Amino acid sequence: MNKIKAKSIYFLRILRIFFVLWGIFCMAMLVMAFTTLPFWGIHWLGTSKAQLKWEPETIILLGGGGMPSESNLMRSWFTGKAARSFPNANIVIAMPGDISDSLSTPQLMKNELVLRGVNPQKILFENKGTNTRAQALNCEKILGTSQPVLLITSPDHMRRAVLCFQKVGFERVNALPAFENTTEANLTFSDDELEGRKTVAPDVGQSIQIRYQIWNHLKYEITFARETLALAYYKLRGWI
Repeated sequence: MNKIKAKSIYFLRILRIFFVLWGIFCMAMLVMAFTTLPFWGIHWLGTSKAQLKWEPETIILLGGGGMPSESNLMRSWFTGKAARSFPNANIVIAMPGDISDSLSTPQLMKNELVLRGVNPQKILFENKGTNTRAQALNCEKILGTSQPVLLITSPDHMRRAVLCFQKVGFERVNALPAFENTTEANLTFSDDELEGRKTVAPDVGQSIQIRYQIWNHLKYEITFARETLALAYYKLRGWI
């Protein structure tokens, strides 16, 4: 019985230490959400390898989620903009799917680009790769590595994408991170002017930080942590 009791006490101590450390971690993340550090973390992922040194011969749109989705629509918007800036460049849609199916995600992405003025004759598919490493390898088989390319993807994914393409041998890699723009409108309001029920809850209409910034920064922290782990894994595997 004494051994069982000792084991139970030992387990409870470990459990207490775990919850204390977890509480400290969560509190630190909450405090950090009140600062600009989460934004600058995502900004670094998006811009640390972003450059435009060479006129691209091919623009590579790295697919995100389904279609429509926030990631694919944002990336398609930037791809359409890049295609107008470099009208001689071909487009490669790197997104897994059945291109014989007109309703597949790659084909719907192509339709989105055509709506944005991209010549459909210039659009190619890389529809086999299911992660960034595979997409880079498959694009190398399609394009070779000597021509300059322009990668378009979400900001948090950009650093890993550029490093992957450089690792497989692409010599001139440009990058265009699909950053979203904030609205120019003043989103503050007066709580009292909107009437409704009178409560002891504080007025938040004048605080953009409480209504939006904190929650966005908490999401940025999760995104940054996930991408940091992905970068570490790719480094261990020798993919970057």
